[in-house]
Amino acid sequence: MNQLGHPYQGSVYFGLARSNGLTFWESMGFAFAGSAVWEIAGETTTPSRNDQITTSFGGSFLGEALYRMANLVLDEGYGLSPQWREAAAAAVSPPLGFNRHVAGGRRAAPWVSKSPAIWGRLQLGVGGITSNNVGPSLAPRRNEVAADFALDYGLPGQPDYTWRRPFDYFLFRVRMSNVQGVESLTSRGMLFGASYGSGRNLRGIAGLYGSYDYLAPQVFRVASTGLSLGSNAQLWLSDHYALQGHVSAGIGYTSIGTNLASTSGQYHYGFAPQAMLTLRLIGIDRFAFELAALEFFDGKLTSPGPDGADRVFRGDASLTWRVSGHHAVTLKYLTSRRTFAFESVPERQQRRDTVGLYYTYQFARGFGAVNW
Repeated sequence: MNQLGHPYQGSVYFGLARSNGLTFWESMGFAFAGSAVWEIAGETTTPSRNDQITTSFGGSFLGEALYRMANLVLDEGYGLSPQWREAAAAAVSPPLGFNRHVAGGRRAAPWVSKSPAIWGRLQLGVGGITSNNVGPSLAPRRNEVAADFALDYGLPGQPDYTWRRPFDYFLFRVRMSNVQGVESLTSRGMLFGASYGSGRNLRGIAGLYGSYDYLAPQVFRVASTGLSLGSNAQLWLSDHYALQGHVSAGIGYTSIGTNLASTSGQYHYGFAPQAMLTLRLIGIDRFAFELAALEFFDGKLTSPGPDGADRVFRGDASLTWRVSGHHAVTLKYLTSRRTFAFESVPERQQRRDTVGLYYTYQFARGFGAVNW
């Protein structure tokens, strides 16, 4: 509830305001106020700093991505009838769907996207365990059937596109499994920044990013709401190969805990450094090789307890080969690693690695390379 439920609830506060015509910052204020009212007047416990941060800020960083993706469905349609288009948009962002229903679309008009460069894909497949160290967790060892969705919105290089509004660039990742439900979720967008370029081959953006991350690979859970300095760029290596990447580093309010812990108290929370790196090598219209790394260095910088530390690493390597049209196959390796210390727990590590084979549907025939 604290790590995933509160941010999603905050995205509802945010989305209700956003789909009534408020700006990103006004909608964040709406989410902050909504959370504060609930903490003070809706609960009998002492107001929680963790809940206030994750609901208002995490909810805003998640809510803006959901709001824009729902509007993409309304704008593009993707072959859906008008009724199914409205239903699909409401499934992505229920607050937008609600306001469009009660206002007949008059107040909740579609967002003007300004034609961003977009890359997206959906993967469906199975993952088998290759390494599993549960540590002090009592969670069972299970293989997964998973669905993995990824979207990059506002990629550098699109002619006449500007990055003047929060989340004019964002990346969104969500992975669902039959074991965990939501296995991982990332929403990371540029709040302030500028574009840059060099010669004919390099285009990029750099600035301040806001992020919400959630990771739950069966044996532990991590959630973080943060701010980072970072950059996105695309480099044409030749006429047939392009390299895209994202790098960011900053600090977030982070909570890390053991799933089904063998003893109580196996968690840390507080402000913690974090970093993210993604690389995608694209062989135009044929293949994509992707690497991604996400790390939370220490979830205990301001924790009340005197003991321990936490460090989590999530790595992802995949090769996607286009078979025909929008259809491709993907071989994926995932690793989730945690190093920690608790006074009453002899174990110091947890690790879960999987290798999976996936069917991949790409929304466009290419792999996301932007021509300019």
